[in-house]
Amino acid sequence: MTLTDSLVSYTFAITLLTLTPGLDTALILRTAASEGSKKAFQAAMGVNAGCMIWGAIVALGLGALLTASELAFNVLKWVGAAYLCWLGLQMLFKPRNQMAAESAADAPLKKSSNGFIKGLFGNVLNPKVGVFYVTFLPQFVASGYPVAAYTFGLAMIHVLIGTVWSSTMIAATRPLSRWLKRPAVVRNMDRLTGLVFVAFAVRLATSKR
Repeated sequence: MTLTDSLVSYTFAITLLTLTPGLDTALILRTAASEGSKKAFQAAMGVNAGCMIWGAIVALGLGALLTASELAFNVLKWVGAAYLCWLGLQMLFKPRNQMAAESAADAPLKKSSNGFIKGLFGNVLNPKVGVFYVTFLPQFVASGYPVAAYTFGLAMIHVLIGTVWSSTMIAATRPLSRWLKRPAVVRNMDRLTGLVFVAFAVRLATSKR
């Protein structure tokens, strides 16, 4: 995969994922509505810090693993393809009618007055973020570039897009909140994201080192 192909396809996919209502979206909107824009922005920065931590962990692990072993590359490729396909089919055939509810990790932090801590631990304590990075990021690493550095760079693109989207949500909390909570919007976003996930699962399964 060339650098241009990698960045264009990854940016499209991760933007779509970021726009799909989930736990982070629910946390930011809930905080903005109940505690104000400042706390909501702190929560968004906490979420981004969590993504950076997961990105660093995954980047270092993948960099060492994929450089050392052809077998590890193939195992990760097939496991990743299966996981993305499963996620995609779930979204396609069983789309949600509402945004994700509060996570188990987020619940103990509900009474915290620190928005950053809420966002950080709500993200870091969610292993699905790590699993997703492990299965999703490797397929977008451009040929000829260091795996670890490039993978972390992809995670930082996710953080940048997340910051823009979070800021937009906070600035327009009421209209966006109403729109994102509509069952039809949640269902259609799930289906579209599911279709993209299945397509990338096929692409990952047919990729070569």
